[in-house]
Amino acid sequence: MATLRGVLTMALIVLNLLFWATPLYLVAVFKLLPVRSLRVRCDRVLVRLAQNWISGNQRIFRLTQDIRWDVEGADGLAPRDWYLVICNHQSWVDILVLQGVFNRRIPFLKFFLKRELIWVPVLGLAWWALDFPFMQRHSREYLERHPEARGQDLEATRRACEHFSQSPTSVMNFVEGTRFTRAKHAAQASPHTHLLKPRAGGTAFVLGAMGDILHRIVDVTIVYPGGTPSLWDLCCGRLREVLVKVQVREIPDWLRRGDYQQDPEFRARFQAWLSGLWEGKDALIGAMQAR
Repeated sequence: MATLRGVLTMALIVLNLLFWATPLYLVAVFKLLPVRSLRVRCDRVLVRLAQNWISGNQRIFRLTQDIRWDVEGADGLAPRDWYLVICNHQSWVDILVLQGVFNRRIPFLKFFLKRELIWVPVLGLAWWALDFPFMQRHSREYLERHPEARGQDLEATRRACEHFSQSPTSVMNFVEGTRFTRAKHAAQASPHTHLLKPRAGGTAFVLGAMGDILHRIVDVTIVYPGGTPSLWDLCCGRLREVLVKVQVREIPDWLRRGDYQQDPEFRARFQAWLSGLWEGKDALIGAMQAR
């Protein structure tokens, strides 16, 4: 029965994606025309289509799943503000959880994606049409052989942030940079029990590029009491409970003004600030798991 439920849920998700991707692609074609006013209107229509797509997924999960949601702190947010959303990262399911919690409560979430994901069937072009920024991640060894590639991610982030500043946006950043696993935790010798080490560079650059227009930081903590699920686990009904804690934080003025790349003192202060947030999140996860 679990497999049958999984197949049915996945089929409905794919059909919902194809249903909304079709008009989304059509609007995206007009967005290519070099007319700024037309592009702005197309962006608004694309976001509404994407929100409807997410709402469709939510209806599918309500129909096929029996999940107990415990969401705290998500009230009082505004769909016309600018937010930086940060979150711990365990599974692809995290994205569906975040979309479900925040759809139409805040501006549409924009994720930074690996460039390879643009080739994902149907979804890759949808993400491109919705202006999700695609990043090219290079290893340290590659950068040593190709120093000209240094700074490409920062330049891509800068261009994305310039576009995000034109209309209310929620910029999503998984601060750990990758999904948590025990193997990665051990390899990093992470000082946290439930988290990997935070990567400060991306967060610092977004705050530096958009600091004057970002209103607040939305700090999200996700816990799966039954264990971290895969997307297939979710579709098969094995995800029984999701705990979400949302903490809205003001952005200190000093975070908006520093130069993370060139100022070592600011960089150290920023890293200490983010590490403090992560220590608090680690303790919060322990408390949520102990409920």
